[in-house]
Amino acid sequence: MSIARTPEPPYTAVIFTSLRTPGDQGYARMAARMEELARLQPGFLGIESAREGLGITVSYWSDDAAAAAWKQVHEHVVAQDRGREVWYADYEVRVATVTRAYGARDGERG
Repeated sequence: MSIARTPEPPYTAVIFTSLRTPGDQGYARMAARMEELARLQPGFLGIESAREGLGITVSYWSDDAAAAAWKQVHEHVVAQDRGREVWYADYEVRVATVTRAYGARDGERG
């Protein structure tokens, strides 16, 4: 696990916040597959994820069109359906345009 290294803004961030249902029920395997598949998509820039009770996954995309295309990938659609039916007690998706970014490794860019 590492912090995603993204290019200079602007780019798109898809923020997925969730509360899980009890038990795995195939979740870990599907989550790993979705990350693997996302990395193969045009416009994918990186991903960060953390879970301790509340789960937050942020995927970064070159633009809104790339993020929207990822939402329509067949295997991802299947995972979304399974999430609504089995894995998530609650969730929220937020799509944002990153206009400024900076960090310790790059020095302060913003």
